[in-house]
Amino acid sequence: MNIKTLLVDDEDLARRGLKIRLKDAPDIEIIGEAAHGEEALRMVDELKPDLMFLDIQMPGMNGFDVLKALADKRMPMIVFVTAYDEYAVRAFDAHAIDYLLKPIDENRLEEALSHIREQWEQREAVQHRTRLLEIVAEMSGQDCVSLDEIIEKGRDAVGQKYLSKLPIKDGRITVRVEVLDINWIDAAGDYMCVHANGVTHILRGTMKKLEDCLDPKFFQRIHRSTIVNIDRVKEVRSHMNGEYFLSLDNGVELKLSRHYKEKIKYFVGA
Repeated sequence: MNIKTLLVDDEDLARRGLKIRLKDAPDIEIIGEAAHGEEALRMVDELKPDLMFLDIQMPGMNGFDVLKALADKRMPMIVFVTAYDEYAVRAFDAHAIDYLLKPIDENRLEEALSHIREQWEQREAVQHRTRLLEIVAEMSGQDCVSLDEIIEKGRDAVGQKYLSKLPIKDGRITVRVEVLDINWIDAAGDYMCVHANGVTHILRGTMKKLEDCLDPKFFQRIHRSTIVNIDRVKEVRSHMNGEYFLSLDNGVELKLSRHYKEKIKYFVGA
């Protein structure tokens, strides 16, 4: 499947140059070009691009203004394009997929495209997985208990700050999962997959609420959609852009996102 792409730059020459360079990327489909921020927002509404190369320095509405305005819309992947190094740090702080410095270097563009494809595959997997979880819950008759219900009836009832057992309903059966048996948890839409001792349980709720219920001495969030049991991490491998890969004792590999890079201290300490 092609990655639908929008080019946004107030300089026609810059757009043409990037368009020519992207011709060699068969999976990048350029569906539109915008010369200013307001036009870009209109085209996002109309064309719903998957990816946007966004110039930062534009008159009127600059690239960061466009990003703020997109907050309540369907957010495409963003690659900032800038002529100034100091904007690169702000680009990452704004959660851009990547950034390119003008004039664009061929090798740097290839690195950015590789990162884009990696994120695209992850995004597609999450969307696909969300649909599958919804189907599984419906077809199996599994009435997934919500995290709010667990908090209301479980943690608060016994006066514990952190959960020691996680009750998960599967049809007429409620499985009481020992929290310390959990290897890792990942999110897919409105559902969470709780992986414990080779079994995956489905739970409704948000990562933030579940994170608040787990003792941080044992569990840490390493990605916006992943929580890991610290004691299950056996190996740490550094990656580009401040990211790390964590290998668990069951062979599963998880990514520690650069936005959670301060959490690395939990895995490389004594």
